[in-house]
Amino acid sequence: MFDGNWRETVEKAVDPVGEGLRKMGLSADVLTTVGILMAGAAAVIIGNGYLRWGFVAMLAAGIPDLLDGAVAKASGSTSKRGAFFDSSSDRLSDALIFGGIAWYLDSNEPGRISILPMAVMGAALITSYVRAKGELLGYDAKGGIMERAERFILVAVGLVFSSVLIPVLWIMLVLSSVTVVQRFVKVWRQATVEKRADAAL
Repeated sequence: MFDGNWRETVEKAVDPVGEGLRKMGLSADVLTTVGILMAGAAAVIIGNGYLRWGFVAMLAAGIPDLLDGAVAKASGSTSKRGAFFDSSSDRLSDALIFGGIAWYLDSNEPGRISILPMAVMGAALITSYVRAKGELLGYDAKGGIMERAERFILVAVGLVFSSVLIPVLWIMLVLSSVTVVQRFVKVWRQATVEKRADAAL
């Protein structure tokens, strides 16, 4: 949702920063790697119960992720390899953060609630898979109520206000599942129209 409405505005805002980082000799791949390492650090901090510091670390990990595309654009090095690395690193960073939350819940909450962030992560991965597979087949598979930006915001709320962390995770699970259905239906309809058009020829 935010991705579709705000991405272009955000990219324009960070382009000058990307140019400055390029002049400093930083590459997009270096920034992407730094983002992964910082996400790992955030996971450890969260897992050890320092949720607000974990929020700060997660926020810091999001900065390289925000800027790597701008650096690639400024240096003229945008490529399929870079896009693949960036997308893969996003999934890895998400898994690390949710793994840290699961670690925290397993240590501090009764029962099997630590499975909840893993369920959210599973729904997020399916959301990404539906888009990737749909676009590979030539369809528009973007959109949905719970994309990565929305997940980031809700996780941030849960970390800053720990009393609502579990309810926030339940909300994320429901909305992520809705997003899977939204994207699936979107691709299915496009494929159905295409199939009917082919049959009419």
